[in-house]
Amino acid sequence: MSTPLTLEIENRIATITYNRPEKLNAMTPEMAQLMWDAVRRINASDEVRAVVLTGTGKAFCAGSDISDLDRYATAWDFRNRPEYCDALRALLKPSIAAINGYAMGGGLEMALSCDIRIAAQTARLAAPEIKLGWIGGGGMTALLAHSIGPSNAAMMVMTGDPVPAEKALSWGLVSEVVPLDTLRPRATEIAATIAGRAPIAAETARVNLQAAYNMPLEKAVAYERDLQAICFATEDAAEGRAAFAEKRAPLFNRR
Repeated sequence: MSTPLTLEIENRIATITYNRPEKLNAMTPEMAQLMWDAVRRINASDEVRAVVLTGTGKAFCAGSDISDLDRYATAWDFRNRPEYCDALRALLKPSIAAINGYAMGGGLEMALSCDIRIAAQTARLAAPEIKLGWIGGGGMTALLAHSIGPSNAAMMVMTGDPVPAEKALSWGLVSEVVPLDTLRPRATEIAATIAGRAPIAAETARVNLQAAYNMPLEKAVAYERDLQAICFATEDAAEGRAAFAEKRAPLFNRR
């Protein structure tokens, strides 16, 4: 049997692929554990500087496998299960979601948890949990409201209906829409650009963007200034200044 979730590392880019196409890459508890394992390996590696997430077949990820949910004895057990969206949010490196098809429920939450989202023209994004009698629990409402505003978020969460890629682009849910055959190369191109930047600065930018959502403006600016000072003190920042003065490409070493 094929592995339902794979991790490949090449040219400083880690690619996580959901590989259960016969089930629209729906997540199982076993896949959630594989996700946690992949994130821990990525976080521990100085080699990895950017991450791409994508799926095989017709889906990015259709969320949790509904047939697995009855394994939980109580709603409390379900609430405290190992969460694959939490694993993704524990990622320290910049991430790009390459949404190749259906991104539903927890699959949409994982895409929303990435720093950058690009979608194939064939992609469809939805928060369909309400059709089954519940709501998302991996950050759906907060992440959608931040990304597309409260009205559009309400439209998705309260109807459960899918949003096509072009509408997702107009709402700001994704940054780009590209033909399916160019999706993976484009995601890799963005990841390679980020991987070529100063890695401490890139990781710090990710932390700063997340914090900016949760702080008043004055505190966010002060926090950003502190993070800037930390980056400025690194060897990579000194290398960046030297390379600029010498009119050459910088060589960043994550120090």
